[in-house]
Amino acid sequence: MVGRFLQSVRSFPDRAAVHGADGTLTFAELGERTARLAGALRALGIGRGDRVGVSVPRGADWVVAPLAVWRAGAAYVPLDPAYPDDRLAFVAADAGLRAVVSDTGRPSWADGLPVLSSHQPDRPGEEPHDGVGDSRAPAYVIYTSGSTGRPKGVEVAHGSVAALVAGLEERGVYPAGHRVVGWNASLSFDASVQQWVRVCRGDTLVVLTDEDRTDPGRLDALLDEHAVTDLDFTPSHWQLVGPRLRPGRALRLLLGGEPVPERLWRSLARAELLEAWNLYGPTECTVDATATRITGDAPRLGDGLAHVRAHVLDEALRPATRGELYLAGPAVAVGYVGRPGLTAERFVADPFAADGTRMYRTGDEVRRRPDGTLEFLGRTDRQIKIRGFRVEPGELEDRLRVHPQVTAAVAAPRSGPDGDAFLAAYYVLAPEGTVSGDELRAHCAAGLPGHLVPSALVRMDALPLTPNGKVDTAALPAVTSVPDTAGRSPETELEQLIAGVWADVLGRDTVHADENFFALGGHSLVALRVVSRLKRDAGIVLRTKDVYRFPRLRDLARHAESVRAEAAS
Repeated sequence: MVGRFLQSVRSFPDRAAVHGADGTLTFAELGERTARLAGALRALGIGRGDRVGVSVPRGADWVVAPLAVWRAGAAYVPLDPAYPDDRLAFVAADAGLRAVVSDTGRPSWADGLPVLSSHQPDRPGEEPHDGVGDSRAPAYVIYTSGSTGRPKGVEVAHGSVAALVAGLEERGVYPAGHRVVGWNASLSFDASVQQWVRVCRGDTLVVLTDEDRTDPGRLDALLDEHAVTDLDFTPSHWQLVGPRLRPGRALRLLLGGEPVPERLWRSLARAELLEAWNLYGPTECTVDATATRITGDAPRLGDGLAHVRAHVLDEALRPATRGELYLAGPAVAVGYVGRPGLTAERFVADPFAADGTRMYRTGDEVRRRPDGTLEFLGRTDRQIKIRGFRVEPGELEDRLRVHPQVTAAVAAPRSGPDGDAFLAAYYVLAPEGTVSGDELRAHCAAGLPGHLVPSALVRMDALPLTPNGKVDTAALPAVTSVPDTAGRSPETELEQLIAGVWADVLGRDTVHADENFFALGGHSLVALRVVSRLKRDAGIVLRTKDVYRFPRLRDLARHAESVRAEAAS
């Protein structure tokens, strides 16, 4: 992909390569910026086999940093600055980072590592490597939720990324000609790979800010300003903003990360001027393994891209109409960083290939339809998807159990009145335990990213057990996101402001000062909208994790007042 990028620099030097809130870079400027940073990395002795952390805020530098790491011959590891420091410190150590690219100073978790800005003043003595020359060389490592309670790093090779792009081009997901692509996904989410690498093809990237991603009015204006032709969202995120965009807009919409609900599928299939695609694939198979146009009434995965062999197999690895989906071909990742046992368990020999290549056990149960396409049926394990993020309940359960007052915990997916999935946690306290649900949620937010923080917490005297002593998740009580008992009306200026924002984003007529954001149906995406609206309407800069720390309106208003006072001083 580095070669294709350099060809685009030569072919379209004056074309806009990326628009961000921090400015616009032409292809010539992007080529120069990445050359400087790649040279600085090379001057540190970084090259093939090394991993470099990338921790930069949304903007043009989102593409500068990973491209520069590639031009240095190394692999990049995204570290979202919004994630808790403990988690980032674990990833930095587990990945064995050689350096970090950060534009916000030295992160607290980067102790002892060289830290470089993406804005290098000039070229050092070292020149970019400009390509590793080996399709098997690592391109990136992305960390996903782990069933053992700690995240696991998936290492993907350059050849897999090139095969992904070729497969999407062959299927027509990436059409010929110049496109303007709205870049929505976080760099820490593997969907970002198939969004940002489009700059290597000569396409123009438009980086969506958090406000653009969550405010339909802002998104509408951005689509008009830059004449955006392509967008990529999770279905749950699209349901949040898509219906509120100006109708009749010509757009290519790529959906992935979670199953498309049947109602949304039918709506998109009938939409005029909107060409919608459903993409499926685990991180371990380089983002997308199948793709299909959204047509007709029944959701489906489609069939494998040109570089993917999709096998539906029974427990004896025999072909079946219904069974577990195994994926093979160049898409298959290198494996899990530092976890050879888990790699051997999930990446197994492909009995249908003569060259001894491997296939990946997805854990997804599918059905082969009469027309040869695949239909998703569910999971064979406890892994779930929450708003497109892969969630292993064990990671949340481990976080709850380390609290000194919690003796047992289990997490499970639940559905709200609108059908949206959310994460619920059931817990048992020690006899002397007094910690509240709000305090436990704040405890989770201090050590986990937002999509792993439960929207509902249910205290129980004991967890239900099966006859063999395991937690009986089917016997857990139902829980829905419903409002707390009404309390006093908002009184202060900030209470009234926040109440208005909550009412708008949560679709409620009124919100009381004592109510809990998550009990009203809030989740990480909606929390992001709250933070964006408060910044836009009142100039108050909060973090999404603040909503988790202060889920009750009165407490969030009090915290916002202290933030505003501190900024004023």
